[in-house]
Amino acid sequence: MASDRFWLRLRAWLSGLAAGMVVTIGVVAAPSLFALLERAQAGLVAGRLFQIEAHASLVAAVVLLLVERRIAARRAAQGRGSLFSPEMALVLGALFCTVAGYFALQPMMAEARLGQGRFGFGQLHAVSSAFFLLKGVLWLALAWRSAAPEAGPSAQTGAAA
Repeated sequence: MASDRFWLRLRAWLSGLAAGMVVTIGVVAAPSLFALLERAQAGLVAGRLFQIEAHASLVAAVVLLLVERRIAARRAAQGRGSLFSPEMALVLGALFCTVAGYFALQPMMAEARLGQGRFGFGQLHAVSSAFFLLKGVLWLALAWRSAAPEAGPSAQTGAAA
């Protein structure tokens, strides 16, 4: 019972932290950089922020997959769901957006800056931005679902009885 609360709270805390990181970088930091610095300098600093965020999102997604697996297994054992939960789908979606949007597209964007590759920098940047936006939405949805009353301690009290 108390253990269940810990895992649910950890999921809520980590998903909120991941969502906040994406929102802060995307809505506050990156636009501020481009408003205050030369385009090349802003691009370098923003690139570093997105690199840090991508690695942090990978860690958050792996930890959240383990946490959600534990929560889903417990619920499945109690006959209250399957091993694959909607929350797990949200985490997997955020993980996919991170891998595709940063780790797959960044090397292509570096080539495009040098005039190489099939796609232009602007096209790749737009796709990368779409993945980043979708990842933010997925993290926010997970945080929202994690804060729902049925995910909280009172639901676990009834389930353990």
